[in-house]
Amino acid sequence: MRIVVLAGGIGGARFLRGLKAAAPDADITVIGNTGDDIHLFGLKVCPDLDTVMYTLGGGINEEQGWGRTDETFQVKDELKAYGVGPDWFGLGDRDFATHIVRTQMLGAGYPLSAVTEALCERWQPGVRLLPMTDDRVETHVAVDLDGERRAVHFQEYWVRLRASVDALAVVPVGAEQSKPAPGVLEALAEADVVLFPPSNPVVSIGTILAVPGIREAIAEAGVPVVGLSPIVGGAPVRGMADKMLSAIGVETAAAAVAEHYGSGLLDGWLVDSADSGAVAEVEAAGIRCRAVPLMMTDLDATAAMAREALALAEEVRA
Repeated sequence: MRIVVLAGGIGGARFLRGLKAAAPDADITVIGNTGDDIHLFGLKVCPDLDTVMYTLGGGINEEQGWGRTDETFQVKDELKAYGVGPDWFGLGDRDFATHIVRTQMLGAGYPLSAVTEALCERWQPGVRLLPMTDDRVETHVAVDLDGERRAVHFQEYWVRLRASVDALAVVPVGAEQSKPAPGVLEALAEADVVLFPPSNPVVSIGTILAVPGIREAIAEAGVPVVGLSPIVGGAPVRGMADKMLSAIGVETAAAAVAEHYGSGLLDGWLVDSADSGAVAEVEAAGIRCRAVPLMMTDLDATAAMAREALALAEEVRA
């Protein structure tokens, strides 16, 4: 079975770990979000790609869900001593090595897709990890700070501001001019099923879908497309999907997110058991829906979620 997964960071990475356990013989291609990418200290940082790579490769900090395990921060402390910023983004010493290698390879002329493949040679994540695009795309968030409307990088909104102010708009800068990375459209054309994990529907999966050609390729693939709700009981499981959804005028509700994706893209949708009342609403929108436990409390629970998604895909196919 050939499975394509559109993934953001922590939620997508943890779901992928469960998917690998649920379908150990599957050929899994991951299209990773690069809208969170940022340049810091002269280095190209790809948070979502790295989170998937570290999580599946056994190097992730399990407690926080991002960054390296057994991390130290001596370089960060030295940069701060020199007065070099920003000091709000905490890169660890082990993590710095990844960004140095990536930046050197990009500087030598290799595209991000080739660099990502090279980095994965070390980590052996057990999936084919593709960036959504080799082009520069950065998600920016419009906010009101001290009475002045301004746009900030998503990382600044999430890490420095901690989503403490309302997001007025979300813009994937550069997306309209980008094109899918090599292998992305081919993977979608050859897929047996496409999955949307419980990643942020606006700044993770939404940004991937903003790359011209990807949404169209999914819709035209003719295979089941099944998503898992990141909203449980009217709130995001983690992160700030509610702030992002509000910025684009979508209610923070499992059914509303399904309708945001739309029946032209989505064939099946899993909601948490707590949102079983939303099943009829989603199905009325033309999307097959089932209520199952959706909390990724451990590997077994996550694998069960993945099996439910694949089962719904087969139901749709039949």
